[in-house]
Amino acid sequence: MVGGGRGLGGVRPRGSGLDLAVAVERWPISGGFIISRGVKHEAAVVVATISDGVHSGSGECVPYARYGESVEGVVAAIEACAQRVADGLSRAGLLETLPPGAARNALDCALWDFEAKRARTRASDLAGLDALAPVLTALTVSLGTPEAMAARAREVGAYPLLKLKLGGDGDAMRLAAVREAVPAARLIADANEAWRPETLKHLFEAAAKARVELIEQPLPASQDQILQHIDHPVPICADESVHDRASLEPVAARYDAVNIKLDKAGGLTEALAVKARARALGLKVMVGSMVGTSLAMAPALLLAQGADFVDLDGPLLLARDRVPGLTYEGGSVLPPSAELWG
Repeated sequence: MVGGGRGLGGVRPRGSGLDLAVAVERWPISGGFIISRGVKHEAAVVVATISDGVHSGSGECVPYARYGESVEGVVAAIEACAQRVADGLSRAGLLETLPPGAARNALDCALWDFEAKRARTRASDLAGLDALAPVLTALTVSLGTPEAMAARAREVGAYPLLKLKLGGDGDAMRLAAVREAVPAARLIADANEAWRPETLKHLFEAAAKARVELIEQPLPASQDQILQHIDHPVPICADESVHDRASLEPVAARYDAVNIKLDKAGGLTEALAVKARARALGLKVMVGSMVGTSLAMAPALLLAQGADFVDLDGPLLLARDRVPGLTYEGGSVLPPSAELWG
């Protein structure tokens, strides 16, 4: 299997006309991906495929230990839904069958893809969207020394929007070094919960001086209530603090924006609802992702239409991507082909 994966086979319940197959794939990351929690050298993804023997639809998810997920647990959760899928499980029914998370995301996106292919239409049409347009995506600069991050920023300086992974101590120097290295680039930053209340004022000032446009999740999710009472010269975006609609309301008074990810929301169906509710609450919208292949990014492009910020650069961080994959041009990512998804 491309990427170095292993197929786990199909599950066909008795009397069913549908197969549910699950595969685990491991895709090497080019040079490693470093954030405040550590370094990753591969993207371990789980792919769910639903087929009636003529049409097949697939969805990819990335289990994330930060949320208590494992590859084995996600595979088991997906396989446990085989009979429900065979009985005609709908996307609405899936919301009641599995909680938000990676397993539900893979199944939900597989259902979207399957329905689109069976109806000989595009998933965007099923979602009631206009024809998809290319979107500008950030390119991530991994956490490192100020010098290393500045050097990397210069290497990718042709990208108009860079996302800097921060780690707490030394972040002010990292921000200053990158800004000096790429004076014309737009910058956003992601602290991944690494800042502390006593450092906020200093680091917010450093971010403002570096002309950072958005900071993701500066504090641990368990401490972010503090943000409601702290002035911040740079807009802040909830990531680990928000998953689905149920977790959206509490963050509205603490943040200026929310990062919606399919793996957190549990699929495109819920993510579209989260986006609509966030807009109603006056929040800006960022569409993000875990590090995965083009199959994971493709459905997120429906969500990314009209978003304020987009971070769907996962395939650009891999040593290789699946074929066919998404096309990236001049910092933008183009809509997926029907052969890839949707």
